[in-house]
Amino acid sequence: MMQSEETSQYQKIKEIHDKMCLQSKDYYRDPLTNNLVFTKNKHLNRGYCCRNICRHCPYGTNPKAIL
Repeated sequence: MMQSEETSQYQKIKEIHDKMCLQSKDYYRDPLTNNLVFTKNKHLNRGYCCRNICRHCPYGTNPKAIL
């Protein structure tokens, strides 16, 4: 995958995630895989890290987390 494609996908995911957080949603559908992805809100409401290296982990377990 080219750098610009990767950046574009990252931006799209970030936009979807931010929109879902503003709507107080716990998850969204990944635009590429159609998998359910927990939002940062879901993780914070749960109150602990599950150690699964989640995409939006606010606890620092995933150094590549999109917040």
